[in-house]
Amino acid sequence: MVGGKDFQKKMTIKTRPVAKVLDGKLCAALIRARLQNEISLMKRKPKLVVIIVGDNPASKIYVRNKAKYAAEVGIESEVVALPEDVSEKKLLSVIKKLNKNKKVNGILVQLPLPKHIDEFTVINAIASEKDVDGFTIENKGLLSIGRPRLLPCTPLGIITLLRYYKVGIKGKNVVVIGRSNIVGKPVAQLFTMLDATVTLCHSQTKNLAEVASGADILVSAVGKPNLVKGSFIKLGAVVVDVAMNRNADNTGWVGDAVRRDVEKKASYFTPVPGGVGPMTIAMLLQNTLAAYKIQQGDEQSVENFLMEREG
Repeated sequence: MVGGKDFQKKMTIKTRPVAKVLDGKLCAALIRARLQNEISLMKRKPKLVVIIVGDNPASKIYVRNKAKYAAEVGIESEVVALPEDVSEKKLLSVIKKLNKNKKVNGILVQLPLPKHIDEFTVINAIASEKDVDGFTIENKGLLSIGRPRLLPCTPLGIITLLRYYKVGIKGKNVVVIGRSNIVGKPVAQLFTMLDATVTLCHSQTKNLAEVASGADILVSAVGKPNLVKGSFIKLGAVVVDVAMNRNADNTGWVGDAVRRDVEKKASYFTPVPGGVGPMTIAMLLQNTLAAYKIQQGDEQSVENFLMEREG
């Protein structure tokens, strides 16, 4: 006969969720295949221009990957490499020429920029209809009023990945840790537009673990290894780890979350690497095609996933 404590222990094990991976590599590959199929039927291919300033090794890798995947789906790409000491005036003149070039559909300035160049000024010099990063004031403003056009790639990738795995969003409690203009704020806006109840946390949030532990969907985009521990995670929650941090011995990558804690308590989670990262590049390619359509006066044909509400 099984004793009371042993029985309770067995029941706990049975009801513990089996954490499933939100495979960003798989989802991104499917998106690229769809894009490749559509672009192969086009007479003129969309063109993406990436501007890189200086010799930042990480930036070079990111730019190389973007060019590689653009070629895979049939998007023409060009890299404009400028020296570290290029003047802001010269950089702005390059962007101005690209804005006027009708053969260029997407413009991206690889960040970070050297300290002598104002990032805000440079980003907002890009024509909003060619802003495939979704960073200009106009595109951010359209998002804030619920009329999105070109969306930031990482937030869009997060939502797309959740939808691919049929993770419900409507009515869910979502906690976003991190309030950056690139990820935290826009992803909070997207979740709100999709009828979630959102709490946006940051460095001044009190009792962060307590707030996070109430989330059905927890998104961490801080860049601090081991920030999200077991106490942050509600049993059965979905954990989206956006961060890419070097591990302690500098041999690989880790996210904000403690992987073993996530695997014990979450129902779904994004691995690092292989989760949100591949989705970000896939959304850049999707945005380039969307920008092409907008410039052809075919904005209504651009798929707007925000209109596909649940239930």
